[in-house]
Amino acid sequence: MRGVHSRLRKALRLVQQSLDDAESDGADNALSDLLLYCRGFCAALDGHHRSEDHTLFPAIAAAHPELRPVLRKLEQDHSMIAYLIGTLENAVRQNVDPRPHLDGLGAIMENHFRYEERQLLTVLETLDLTADPADALGPL
Repeated sequence: MRGVHSRLRKALRLVQQSLDDAESDGADNALSDLLLYCRGFCAALDGHHRSEDHTLFPAIAAAHPELRPVLRKLEQDHSMIAYLIGTLENAVRQNVDPRPHLDGLGAIMENHFRYEERQLLTVLETLDLTADPADALGPL
């Protein structure tokens, strides 16, 4: 889980760096580059959360029913993050400055990752998960 979160953090930084580079270079193709980076990052983040919701969290709930309230909160976070991904994608498509959307998504994502790691990393070490890691954590 930490490895996946680390890759998603790096992907977010790449999107943010592409914005900074495009602004400083005055690149004509900045929007198309941003669309590419944004779509890749957004798809990876959304895929990670869908995999957790459909594979990882049910396995944790079966083995540790006492964690169901934590899992519900994480699923609610996933819904909120999916909404924020949509607003970011809309801003990029409409050629509106995506920085506020990207910064907000990044802040919520970081808070979510830290909570998730605090609550679940120890459990994951003892979980007898038979699923492929890509199915449980997303196809990164």
